[in-house]
Amino acid sequence: MTLIKSISGIRGTIGGNVGENLTPIDAVKFASAYGTFLKNSLQKDNLTVVIGRDARISGPMIHQLVMQTLVGLGINVIDLGLSTTPTVEVAVPMEKADGGIILTASHNPKQWNALKLLNNKGEFLSGAEGALILDIAESDNFNFADVDNLGTITEINDYMDRHIDEVLNLKLVDVEAVKQRKFKIVVDGVNSSGGIVIPALLEKMGVEVVKLYCEPNGHFPHNPEPLKEHLKDICELVVKEQADFGIVVDPDVDRLAFISNDGEMFGEEYTLVAVADYVLSKTPGNTVSNMSSSRALKDVTEKHGGMYEASAVGEVNVVELMKKNNAIIGGEGNGGIIYPEIHYGRDALVGVALFLTHLAKQDLDVASLRASYPQYFMSKNKIELTPEINVDAILEEMKKRYSNEKITTIDGVKIDFAESWVHLRKSNTEPIIRIYTEAHTQQQADGVAQTILNEIQEIVK
Repeated sequence: MTLIKSISGIRGTIGGNVGENLTPIDAVKFASAYGTFLKNSLQKDNLTVVIGRDARISGPMIHQLVMQTLVGLGINVIDLGLSTTPTVEVAVPMEKADGGIILTASHNPKQWNALKLLNNKGEFLSGAEGALILDIAESDNFNFADVDNLGTITEINDYMDRHIDEVLNLKLVDVEAVKQRKFKIVVDGVNSSGGIVIPALLEKMGVEVVKLYCEPNGHFPHNPEPLKEHLKDICELVVKEQADFGIVVDPDVDRLAFISNDGEMFGEEYTLVAVADYVLSKTPGNTVSNMSSSRALKDVTEKHGGMYEASAVGEVNVVELMKKNNAIIGGEGNGGIIYPEIHYGRDALVGVALFLTHLAKQDLDVASLRASYPQYFMSKNKIELTPEINVDAILEEMKKRYSNEKITTIDGVKIDFAESWVHLRKSNTEPIIRIYTEAHTQQQADGVAQTILNEIQEIVK
C-alpha cells in the first residue's frame, strides 16, 4: 500500500497504516497543511475553498474529512459535491475563491484516492508551493479556529451544467454545425462523474448518446486508465451500434480518448493532435506538450506555422511553459487538452466540444481523420519499483550507454533517435518507472521498448 506526495497532489491507497496510506488521519493532516498554507500566504480573513470529488467509493468519506478540517481552520467551503477536476478548476475563479481541492486519484484503480490542490486561479500549485505544504504537514503546526470563527459550507449542485455552458460559449465551438451532422456516439464514463457530464454535454450539442458504464457508483468496470487494453467493451459497442465514434474519459474527466467508427483506438496521443489541428487552423500560434507526448503535435504545429516545445511531465510544468511561450493550445499525450481560452487545466469537456466541431466541418469519418495525421506509434511500459531498484543509477547508466544520441534530462532521461525516441522517468503518481517509446510503426516502437527493458534488467541485476 502506498502514499505518494508529488506535484500531482497527495495520493494514496485507502486503509492501512497512518503515514503509509491515505488514511483518515492523513487526509486531515494534508487538508490542514493546505488550509494553513493558504492562511499564511494570503494573510486575509474569510478564505474560501472550492471542493469537488469524483465518484470513487472512498469519495464521500474523504470529502467530509477534508471539508470539516477546513471548517475547523476557519475556512469557508463551497461544496460542488460530485464533480470533475476541470469543473472545480473552472469554479474557483468564477466563485472568486482562494483555492480548490479535487478529491480524485484520476486514472488510478478504485482503492486509490487523492487531494489535488489548486491556487486562486484554479490551477495546480507549483512545485515550490507543494513542497511548502509538505513541510507544514510534517511540522504539525496547525492553528485551528475557535468556536465563533469556524468556517461555513455552501453547497452548489449545478456546476457541471455551468461548466458545460462555458464550453459551449467558446468561439471555436460550433454547436449548430454539430447538430446538423446528427452524430451518434457511445460514451464510457467508467462509472464516475464523466457518465453524467459527457452525455449532458453531447445532448446539448444535438448528439444521440449510447451510454456504457455511466452510473456514477465508483465501481469501475475496468481499469480506469483509458488505454486500449482496457477498452474492449466500448470498441465492440461502437461497431455494434454503428456509431460515429466512442468517447472514453477517466474518473475525474481530465483525460479523453476516442474510439474510431471502425472500433479501433483513435489513439489518446492523437486527441491533442486532432484538437490542436482544428484550433491552429482558426487561430495560428504555438503549442506545448510534455516530453512523453507524440512528435505528431510538433508536425501539426509546424504545418500551421507555429512553434512547438516540450516540457517536463506534469500538468503544472506544461502550463508554465504554455504561459511562457504564449501557446494557443497544449496538453499531454495522455488525452489531456489544455485550452487557455477557458482555463489552464486538462479538460475533457473542452476536448469533446472542439473535436466534434472539427469533425462536423470535415467530410471525413473518424478513422479517415486519424489516417490524415502523421503516423506514429507508441509503446507504454512500466517497471514496478522495489527497494533494491535505484532509479537514479539506472537513469545515469542509460545516459552513458546512449551518450552519442540527443539526450534530454529535464525530467528523467529522454533519448532522441533519428526515427524514434524513448523516455524513462519515475512516475509522479505511482511507484513505477515509466518507459515510453515512439516510432513510425508499432513493431519498431515495441522493439525499442523491449531493448530498453532488457538493458534495465541487466543494470538491476
